[in-house]
Amino acid sequence: MVTFLPAAPGRLADVPAFARAIGGAESNVACGLAAAGHRTAWVSRVGADGFGEHLVAAIGAYGVDTTGVRRDPVRPTGIYFRTAGDRATTTHEVAYYRAGSAASAMTTTTMDLAAIRSGRILHLSGITAALSAGCRGLMRALTAPSPGRPLVSFDVNHRPGLWRGSAGGRVLLDLARGADLVFVGEDEAAHAWGLTGGPDAVRAALPEPGLLVVKRGAGGAVAYDAHGGRYAEAAPRVEVAAAVGAGDAFAAGFLSATLRSLPLPARLRHGHLWAAAALTVPGDLAPPPGRALADRLAGLGAADWGRLHLGPGWTEDTTAAADQEVRTP
Repeated sequence: MVTFLPAAPGRLADVPAFARAIGGAESNVACGLAAAGHRTAWVSRVGADGFGEHLVAAIGAYGVDTTGVRRDPVRPTGIYFRTAGDRATTTHEVAYYRAGSAASAMTTTTMDLAAIRSGRILHLSGITAALSAGCRGLMRALTAPSPGRPLVSFDVNHRPGLWRGSAGGRVLLDLARGADLVFVGEDEAAHAWGLTGGPDAVRAALPEPGLLVVKRGAGGAVAYDAHGGRYAEAAPRVEVAAAVGAGDAFAAGFLSATLRSLPLPARLRHGHLWAAAALTVPGDLAPPPGRALADRLAGLGAADWGRLHLGPGWTEDTTAAADQEVRTP
């Protein structure tokens, strides 16, 4: 969908102008991975309109294969407007205009399932499930057990504004149970599923995925594997420019490290570093840190990792020593 970003802080009623950008959890992840050198494809539906044309061109410019995107001649491309505030605060406002959109018409019959399943990893989002009954049917088909399916990654992405009533939580839980890798925020698990006992309570309620990552914001993240392993990694301190885009960036960083078969602690650290790249720029999408820099920082000892303090521009210096990259107030 097309995202309209506010030109100034304030309520939607008071913001005088908006800048156009691209949005969408799955496409954000695909763009981040492509920018890091991975081969990615985005499969979706957009309207046969200017906004759809812009989305396909902008996402393709990141190096993402968009040949699987279909144009709907009747339904428009979805759009949304948001305020500048942190999504986790009560001041954050979002206005979605996605009912009847081209993406809401995604079903098992309107989409190329072979193309969707053609990669090593299939990354899905709970946002798609909220768009229509047809989208929910598609998501159920993609998360159902099937021979030779790729590793299915599912980011819960609970957006109450897109769901009617309380059905969303149950749908998202069922989809998560069918995935191989699940990302969920600790706050999302509380809002969607009433789980308030921390990451271990989330794992107890969701034992099926071989990999579960519970994100705790500035508190770091905890990963659970299929063998009972539990791995926690703190997040580095970050000078936040805009508190948006971090969740998708974290998923992209973790998936990048997964594609490289790195151990789980390193995957968590790469997720944190990619999230820090997003947090230190104003928009939703940010170039990820270069692989050499990310590997070097992810390989720091516990004490040095704990001293990291990342501010705007930190991804640009690929030659500085580790102690120079530790930023203190």
